[in-house]
Amino acid sequence: MTPQLRPLGGTGFSIAPLVLGTNVFGWTVDEPTSFTLLDAFVDAGFDAIDTADSYSTWVPGNQGGESETIIGNWLKKSSAKRDRVHIMTKVGSGMPATGGKKSLARKWIVEEVEQSLKRLHVERIDLYQAHWPDPDTPYDETLSAFDALLTSGKVRAIGASNLDAGQLAESLRVAREKGLPRYETLQPEYNLYDRAKFDRALRELCIREGLGVITYYGLASGFLSGKYRSKEDLAKSARGGRVASYMNERGTRILAALDVVSARHGAQPAEVALAWLMQAPGVTAPIASATSLTQLASLLRATELRLTADDVAKLDEASAA
Repeated sequence: MTPQLRPLGGTGFSIAPLVLGTNVFGWTVDEPTSFTLLDAFVDAGFDAIDTADSYSTWVPGNQGGESETIIGNWLKKSSAKRDRVHIMTKVGSGMPATGGKKSLARKWIVEEVEQSLKRLHVERIDLYQAHWPDPDTPYDETLSAFDALLTSGKVRAIGASNLDAGQLAESLRVAREKGLPRYETLQPEYNLYDRAKFDRALRELCIREGLGVITYYGLASGFLSGKYRSKEDLAKSARGGRVASYMNERGTRILAALDVVSARHGAQPAEVALAWLMQAPGVTAPIASATSLTQLASLLRATELRLTADDVAKLDEASAA
Protein backbone atom coordinates (compact mmCIF):
# COMPACT_ATOMS: atom_id res chain seq x y z
CA MET A 1 0.00 0.00 0.00
CA THR A 2 1.49 3.33 -1.07
CA PRO A 3 1.11 5.92 1.72
CA GLN A 4 -0.99 8.96 0.89
CA LEU A 5 1.06 12.15 1.03
CA ARG A 6 0.05 15.13 3.15
CA PRO A 7 1.10 18.76 2.51
CA LEU A 8 3.61 19.86 5.16
CA GLY A 9 2.32 23.32 5.94
CA GLY A 10 3.75 26.00 3.68
CA THR A 11 7.02 24.20 2.97
CA GLY A 12 6.03 23.56 -0.62
CA PHE A 13 6.30 19.79 -0.33
CA SER A 14 4.26 16.88 0.95
CA ILE A 15 5.28 13.89 3.06
CA ALA A 16 3.97 10.46 3.97
CA PRO A 17 2.05 10.34 7.28
CA LEU A 18 4.97 8.86 9.25
CA VAL A 19 8.42 10.41 9.76
CA LEU A 20 11.39 8.22 10.63
CA GLY A 21 13.10 9.45 13.77
CA THR A 22 16.84 8.83 13.84
CA ASN A 23 17.91 9.88 17.33
CA VAL A 24 18.71 6.18 17.91
CA PHE A 25 21.28 6.13 15.09
CA GLY A 26 24.74 6.07 16.63
CA TRP A 27 23.19 5.29 20.01
CA THR A 28 21.22 2.04 20.19
CA VAL A 29 21.44 1.39 16.43
CA ASP A 30 24.74 0.92 14.63
CA GLU A 31 25.47 2.09 11.08
CA PRO A 32 24.77 -1.19 9.22
CA THR A 33 21.41 -1.59 10.97
CA SER A 34 20.61 2.07 10.30
CA PHE A 35 21.25 1.52 6.59
CA THR A 36 18.91 -1.48 6.61
CA LEU A 37 16.16 0.51 8.33
CA LEU A 38 16.54 3.48 5.98
CA ASP A 39 16.40 1.23 2.92
CA ALA A 40 13.28 -0.55 4.15
CA PHE A 41 11.56 2.72 5.09
CA VAL A 42 12.14 4.32 1.68
CA ASP A 43 11.44 1.13 -0.28
CA ALA A 44 8.02 1.02 1.43
CA GLY A 45 7.20 4.42 -0.06
CA PHE A 46 7.97 6.65 2.92
CA ASP A 47 10.02 9.77 2.45
CA ALA A 48 10.64 11.92 5.54
CA ILE A 49 13.69 11.46 7.77
CA ASP A 50 14.20 13.58 10.89
CA THR A 51 17.48 14.12 12.71
CA ALA A 52 19.44 16.88 14.50
CA ASP A 53 23.00 18.08 14.78
CA SER A 54 23.01 17.18 18.48
CA TYR A 55 22.10 13.49 18.02
CA SER A 56 23.56 11.88 20.04
CA THR A 57 25.58 14.05 22.42
CA TRP A 58 24.12 12.24 25.44
CA VAL A 59 25.98 9.04 24.62
CA PRO A 60 29.38 8.78 26.35
CA GLY A 61 32.11 9.39 23.78
CA ASN A 62 29.81 11.04 21.22
CA GLN A 63 30.22 14.65 20.15
CA GLY A 64 26.98 15.17 18.23
CA GLY A 65 26.49 14.70 14.52
CA GLU A 66 26.55 10.91 14.74
CA SER A 67 23.02 10.50 13.38
CA GLU A 68 23.56 12.99 10.56
CA THR A 69 26.82 11.25 9.66
CA ILE A 70 25.14 7.86 9.39
CA ILE A 71 22.35 9.30 7.21
CA GLY A 72 24.96 11.05 5.07
CA ASN A 73 26.93 7.83 4.63
CA TRP A 74 23.72 6.10 3.59
CA LEU A 75 22.90 8.82 1.07
CA LYS A 76 26.42 8.64 -0.31
CA LYS A 77 26.07 4.87 -0.70
CA SER A 78 22.51 5.10 -2.04
CA SER A 79 22.69 8.35 -4.00
CA ALA A 80 19.72 7.40 -6.17
CA LYS A 81 17.50 7.68 -3.08
CA ARG A 82 18.32 11.34 -2.38
CA ASP A 83 15.51 12.53 -4.63
CA ARG A 84 13.08 10.17 -2.89
CA VAL A 85 13.51 11.56 0.62
CA HIS A 86 13.05 14.79 2.54
CA ILE A 87 15.88 15.36 4.98
CA MET A 88 14.90 17.27 8.11
CA THR A 89 17.45 18.33 10.68
CA LYS A 90 17.68 20.77 13.56
CA VAL A 91 20.06 23.31 15.05
CA GLY A 92 20.24 24.96 18.45
CA SER A 93 20.11 22.10 20.93
CA GLY A 94 23.63 22.63 22.20
CA MET A 95 26.88 21.22 20.89
CA PRO A 96 30.45 21.03 22.24
CA ALA A 97 31.34 24.15 20.22
CA THR A 98 28.72 26.17 22.16
CA GLY A 99 29.63 24.62 25.49
CA GLY A 100 26.33 22.81 25.41
CA LYS A 101 24.38 26.10 25.29
CA LYS A 102 21.18 26.10 23.29
CA SER A 103 21.96 28.80 20.74
CA LEU A 104 20.04 30.21 17.78
CA ALA A 105 22.48 33.08 17.24
CA ARG A 106 23.17 34.01 13.62
CA LYS A 107 26.88 33.17 13.90
CA TRP A 108 26.19 29.68 15.20
CA ILE A 109 23.44 28.87 12.65
CA VAL A 110 25.61 29.98 9.72
CA GLU A 111 28.51 27.86 10.99
CA GLU A 112 26.54 24.79 11.97
CA VAL A 113 24.47 24.48 8.80
CA GLU A 114 27.73 23.93 6.92
CA GLN A 115 28.63 21.09 9.27
CA SER A 116 25.19 19.50 8.88
CA LEU A 117 25.38 19.75 5.08
CA LYS A 118 28.82 18.15 5.16
CA ARG A 119 27.78 15.34 7.48
CA LEU A 120 24.61 14.65 5.50
CA HIS A 121 26.37 14.76 2.10
CA VAL A 122 23.63 16.99 0.69
CA GLU A 123 23.65 20.37 -1.01
CA ARG A 124 20.34 21.41 0.52
CA ILE A 125 18.45 20.57 3.71
CA ASP A 126 14.74 20.17 3.02
CA LEU A 127 13.56 21.34 6.45
CA TYR A 128 15.90 23.16 8.84
CA GLN A 129 14.42 23.55 12.31
CA ALA A 130 15.21 25.66 15.36
CA HIS A 131 15.49 22.90 17.96
CA TRP A 132 14.84 24.78 21.23
CA PRO A 133 13.89 28.32 22.21
CA ASP A 134 16.85 30.64 22.80
CA PRO A 135 15.78 33.48 25.11
CA ASP A 136 19.12 35.25 24.54
CA THR A 137 18.70 35.66 20.78
CA PRO A 138 15.96 37.87 19.24
CA TYR A 139 13.65 36.17 16.74
CA ASP A 140 14.67 38.60 14.00
CA GLU A 141 18.32 37.58 14.32
CA THR A 142 17.49 33.89 14.04
CA LEU A 143 15.02 34.40 11.19
CA SER A 144 17.48 36.64 9.34
CA ALA A 145 20.06 33.86 9.51
CA PHE A 146 17.51 31.39 8.17
CA ASP A 147 16.56 33.90 5.46
CA ALA A 148 20.15 33.90 4.21
CA LEU A 149 20.15 30.11 4.07
CA LEU A 150 16.87 30.05 2.15
CA THR A 151 18.13 32.67 -0.30
CA SER A 152 21.38 30.80 -0.88
CA GLY A 153 19.51 27.55 -1.50
CA LYS A 154 21.16 25.69 1.37
CA VAL A 155 17.77 25.24 3.03
CA ARG A 156 14.41 24.65 1.38
CA ALA A 157 12.08 25.49 4.30
CA ILE A 158 12.34 26.35 7.99
CA GLY A 159 10.51 25.20 11.08
CA ALA A 160 10.68 25.27 14.85
CA SER A 161 10.54 22.74 17.63
CA ASN A 162 9.49 23.00 21.28
CA LEU A 163 7.92 26.46 21.09
CA ASP A 164 4.82 27.12 23.17
CA ALA A 165 1.85 29.05 21.79
CA GLY A 166 3.13 32.42 22.98
CA GLN A 167 6.61 31.89 21.57
CA LEU A 168 5.33 30.65 18.23
CA ALA A 169 2.87 33.55 17.93
CA GLU A 170 5.66 36.04 18.68
CA SER A 171 7.97 34.48 16.08
CA LEU A 172 5.21 34.70 13.48
CA ARG A 173 4.55 38.33 14.40
CA VAL A 174 8.22 39.26 14.05
CA ALA A 175 8.46 37.51 10.69
CA ARG A 176 5.36 39.29 9.40
CA GLU A 177 6.30 42.75 10.64
CA LYS A 178 9.95 42.60 9.53
CA GLY A 179 9.39 40.88 6.21
CA LEU A 180 11.31 37.77 7.23
CA PRO A 181 10.52 34.13 6.42
CA ARG A 182 8.37 32.47 9.04
CA TYR A 183 8.47 29.03 10.55
CA GLU A 184 6.30 26.81 8.34
CA THR A 185 6.33 23.81 10.65
CA LEU A 186 6.32 22.97 14.34
CA GLN A 187 7.73 19.89 16.03
CA PRO A 188 6.10 19.55 19.47
CA GLU A 189 6.20 16.71 21.95
CA TYR A 190 2.81 15.02 21.68
CA ASN A 191 1.39 11.59 22.35
CA LEU A 192 -1.49 9.95 24.18
CA TYR A 193 0.19 10.60 27.52
CA ASP A 194 1.95 13.93 26.89
CA ARG A 195 -0.90 16.07 25.61
CA ALA A 196 -0.73 19.33 27.56
CA LYS A 197 1.94 21.07 25.43
CA PHE A 198 0.07 20.80 22.13
CA ASP A 199 -3.62 20.51 22.96
CA ARG A 200 -5.74 23.64 22.81
CA ALA A 201 -3.85 26.94 22.24
CA LEU A 202 -0.81 25.61 20.36
CA ARG A 203 -2.84 23.28 18.16
CA GLU A 204 -5.35 26.04 17.40
CA LEU A 205 -2.55 28.42 16.43
CA CYS A 206 -0.94 25.89 14.11
CA ILE A 207 -4.24 25.15 12.40
CA ARG A 208 -5.13 28.83 12.08
CA GLU A 209 -1.72 29.69 10.59
CA GLY A 210 -1.57 26.60 8.37
CA LEU A 211 1.62 25.19 9.89
CA GLY A 212 2.68 21.62 9.29
CA VAL A 213 3.03 19.66 12.53
CA ILE A 214 5.37 16.71 12.99
CA THR A 215 5.13 15.41 16.53
CA TYR A 216 7.95 13.74 18.44
CA TYR A 217 7.97 11.12 21.23
CA GLY A 218 4.87 9.67 19.58
CA LEU A 219 5.26 6.49 21.64
CA ALA A 220 6.33 8.26 24.85
CA SER A 221 9.85 6.79 24.73
CA GLY A 222 8.36 3.36 24.06
CA PHE A 223 5.85 3.34 26.92
CA LEU A 224 2.87 3.31 24.54
CA SER A 225 4.23 0.18 22.84
CA GLY A 226 2.92 -1.69 25.86
CA LYS A 227 6.22 -3.44 26.59
CA TYR A 228 6.60 -1.62 29.91
CA ARG A 229 3.96 -2.92 32.31
CA SER A 230 5.89 -3.01 35.58
CA LYS A 231 8.94 -1.50 37.23
CA GLU A 232 10.88 -4.64 36.31
CA ASP A 233 10.23 -3.98 32.61
CA LEU A 234 12.20 -0.73 32.74
CA ALA A 235 15.45 -2.67 32.34
CA LYS A 236 14.36 -3.87 28.88
CA SER A 237 16.07 -1.05 26.98
CA ALA A 238 18.31 2.00 27.23
CA ARG A 239 15.19 4.16 27.29
CA GLY A 240 13.75 2.44 30.34
CA GLY A 241 14.78 5.21 32.68
CA ARG A 242 12.71 7.75 30.75
CA VAL A 243 9.62 5.57 30.99
CA ALA A 244 9.46 5.44 34.80
CA SER A 245 7.45 8.68 34.99
CA TYR A 246 4.62 7.08 32.98
CA MET A 247 4.19 4.21 35.41
CA ASN A 248 1.19 5.55 37.28
CA GLU A 249 -2.60 5.27 37.39
CA ARG A 250 -3.11 7.42 34.28
CA GLY A 251 -0.48 5.52 32.36
CA THR A 252 -2.10 2.20 33.28
CA ARG A 253 -5.47 3.56 32.15
CA ILE A 254 -4.05 4.57 28.76
CA LEU A 255 -2.42 1.18 28.24
CA ALA A 256 -5.72 -0.54 29.08
CA ALA A 257 -7.54 1.55 26.46
CA LEU A 258 -4.82 0.80 23.91
CA ASP A 259 -5.23 -2.91 24.64
CA VAL A 260 -8.97 -2.73 23.98
CA VAL A 261 -8.63 -0.79 20.72
CA SER A 262 -5.71 -2.96 19.60
CA ALA A 263 -7.81 -6.10 20.10
CA ARG A 264 -10.61 -4.61 18.00
CA HIS A 265 -8.25 -4.13 15.06
CA GLY A 266 -5.85 -7.01 15.53
CA ALA A 267 -3.08 -4.43 15.91
CA GLN A 268 -0.25 -3.67 18.32
CA PRO A 269 -0.61 -0.90 20.94
CA ALA A 270 2.17 1.12 19.28
CA GLU A 271 0.30 1.00 15.98
CA VAL A 272 -2.88 2.30 17.61
CA ALA A 273 -1.00 5.06 19.45
CA LEU A 274 0.52 6.28 16.18
CA ALA A 275 -2.76 5.95 14.28
CA TRP A 276 -4.38 8.15 16.95
CA LEU A 277 -1.73 10.80 16.25
CA MET A 278 -2.16 10.54 12.49
CA GLN A 279 -5.88 11.19 12.88
CA ALA A 280 -5.45 14.00 15.43
CA PRO A 281 -6.59 17.44 14.20
CA GLY A 282 -3.71 19.59 13.06
CA VAL A 283 -1.10 16.81 13.00
CA THR A 284 0.65 16.18 9.68
CA ALA A 285 2.69 13.18 10.79
CA PRO A 286 4.21 11.71 13.94
CA ILE A 287 7.90 10.93 14.22
CA ALA A 288 8.78 7.42 15.39
CA SER A 289 12.04 5.52 15.58
CA ALA A 290 12.80 1.83 15.22
CA THR A 291 15.76 -0.34 16.16
CA SER A 292 14.84 -3.38 14.08
CA LEU A 293 12.98 -4.30 10.89
CA THR A 294 10.26 -5.92 13.02
CA GLN A 295 9.67 -2.65 14.86
CA LEU A 296 9.74 -0.68 11.62
CA ALA A 297 7.18 -2.96 9.97
CA SER A 298 4.85 -2.34 12.91
CA LEU A 299 5.27 1.44 12.61
CA LEU A 300 4.45 1.32 8.91
CA ARG A 301 1.32 -0.75 9.56
CA ALA A 302 0.05 2.10 11.71
CA THR A 303 -0.40 4.20 8.57
CA GLU A 304 -2.97 1.71 7.28
CA LEU A 305 -4.97 1.62 10.50
CA ARG A 306 -8.23 3.59 10.55
CA LEU A 307 -9.60 4.20 14.02
CA THR A 308 -13.35 4.62 14.47
CA ALA A 309 -14.94 7.51 16.31
CA ASP A 310 -15.56 5.12 19.23
CA ASP A 311 -11.88 4.14 19.25
CA VAL A 312 -10.77 7.76 19.37
CA ALA A 313 -13.30 8.59 22.09
CA LYS A 314 -12.08 5.71 24.26
CA LEU A 315 -8.45 6.76 23.87
CA ASP A 316 -9.28 10.41 24.51
CA GLU A 317 -11.20 9.55 27.67
CA ALA A 318 -8.43 7.34 29.01
CA SER A 319 -5.75 9.95 28.31
CA ALA A 320 -7.62 12.92 29.75
CA ALA A 321 -5.49 14.62 32.39
